[in-house]
Amino acid sequence: MVLVSAVRDYVNRMLQDISGMKVLILDSQTVSIVSIVYSQSELLQKEVFLVELVDSISMSKESMSHLKAVYFLRPISENIQHLRRQLATPRFGEYHLFFSNMLKDTQIHILADSDEQEVVQQVQELYADFVAADPYHFTLNIPSNHIYMLPAVVDPSGLQHFCERVVDGIAAVFLAFKRRPVIRYQRTSDIAKRIAQETAKLMYQQESALFDFRRTEISPLLLILDRRDDPVTPLLNQWTYQAMVHELIGIQDNKVDLRNIGKLSKDQQEVVLSSEQDAFFKVNMYENFGDIGMNIKRMVDDFQQVAKSNQNIQTVEDMAKFVDNYPEYRKMHGNVSKHVTLVTEMSKIVEERKLMVVSETEQELACNGGQGAAFEAVMNLLNNDNVSDIDRLRLVMLYALRYEKESPVQLMQLFNKLASRCPKYKPGLVQFLLKQAGVDKRTGDLYGNRDFLNIARNMARGLKGVENVYTQHQPLLLQTMESIIKNRMKDVDYPFVGNHYQQGRPQDVIIFIVGGTTYEESRSVALQNATNSGVRFMLGGSVVLNSKRFLKDLEEAQRIAKSSPSVL
Repeated sequence: MVLVSAVRDYVNRMLQDISGMKVLILDSQTVSIVSIVYSQSELLQKEVFLVELVDSISMSKESMSHLKAVYFLRPISENIQHLRRQLATPRFGEYHLFFSNMLKDTQIHILADSDEQEVVQQVQELYADFVAADPYHFTLNIPSNHIYMLPAVVDPSGLQHFCERVVDGIAAVFLAFKRRPVIRYQRTSDIAKRIAQETAKLMYQQESALFDFRRTEISPLLLILDRRDDPVTPLLNQWTYQAMVHELIGIQDNKVDLRNIGKLSKDQQEVVLSSEQDAFFKVNMYENFGDIGMNIKRMVDDFQQVAKSNQNIQTVEDMAKFVDNYPEYRKMHGNVSKHVTLVTEMSKIVEERKLMVVSETEQELACNGGQGAAFEAVMNLLNNDNVSDIDRLRLVMLYALRYEKESPVQLMQLFNKLASRCPKYKPGLVQFLLKQAGVDKRTGDLYGNRDFLNIARNMARGLKGVENVYTQHQPLLLQTMESIIKNRMKDVDYPFVGNHYQQGRPQDVIIFIVGGTTYEESRSVALQNATNSGVRFMLGGSVVLNSKRFLKDLEEAQRIAKSSPSVL
């Protein structure tokens, strides 16, 4: 079973047994959960004629007794209060209440007491409290993601709220799959340990009966990691399709906002990138940028033959012009024109920010040794007027993470140069990153320096020359998956919670990264699953990161840390 179909099944179940015209009422989080797996036209087929948010529908007094109200909400007190008020003066003929997770007894009593006019037909729990971005990748879209970097004393209630949301999301995934896992966590992370313990408490104590499914021989594994164990992956430019779109333009709930790009027709201003709804994207989402351009050109060439056109199409710009000149092509292949638009825009950004030069140095910093050459390359790019401020910052961060112990003098020179070239960045942000995610804080072998096999692998990679210099980096997650497959995870680095241990290797593994995942990592998971190793992986996180979001979280945590003496 995969994540997307699990959520789709729940939405189907919610809508298909209620006949007649319906209004679907969601909250700010369930709107993402539903919209990512269900299109508007599919909702219409289920006779949903109106979709509203629970807080805005409170404002209206107009009676709509001809409609049946289907609520799908997170079971939080704010939503229960909205419902209490709405049931006191019902506007719809019937009320069907569905919740994305476990309801507390007190909440059920509040709803029962509020339904004086007996309009509620049913109350059900559907365990879809996560956003299924891809078949093996989910996110929780937690807005205050920076909180994972702060010690508990700084904002105890904020941290508690964050942890509860993560535990709820993880619990829903396992309830959807009807399994109870053994739980391990990254030893060096306080927040990973706390989330692991709270999840175990929920599954084995508080709601033990709910999680008591028929035993399988081997329990699934839940592994909780901390983003700070691999701060390199979210800092790198990306060159495979899905990851690159997110890095350069941004993806939110599988939608890409293109309103800031030139004169686009209305239907192209927000486009959907979903492997479930777009066959071209499904085939190409993990391909590298050069191949994408060729694959789109092939589709355009096919149409040219049909249209008997003999325009000479050599560049991305030629493709974009061709699509503009043939409106019927856009109609026939709305999908292709969307991809042409995206590739055209990304080509412009790559050229403007000189990303090929920048990215080559980034990959060298992430994958290969050679500190003297790295220092020179970074210094040259800091002095290059064509390089943007955000790229300068990322280069210095990548250098600092790699060589923090080796070259304090040169590191200081880079800090000073960065401060003079990019005054808008808060001073000390790179140093704050090292405090958060420096070598003393990390568990994993980020640069392959500890394990002899990794050293050999890195040398071999450097010697034979990499097929594509821009995609040679592999996230630390790949090593983690390999060690699970080979049953070599060290208990001392990744302890079990409680007395629930695993004998032998698991068949199903959910890895949750507190602080967020990247599309580079979700690609590694999908490619690993395609190898049929006998272990199936799923990846989840508090948000989906690109470098902008990672830096924003870092800046926010630094701002709070500065004003809180107990942190530093």
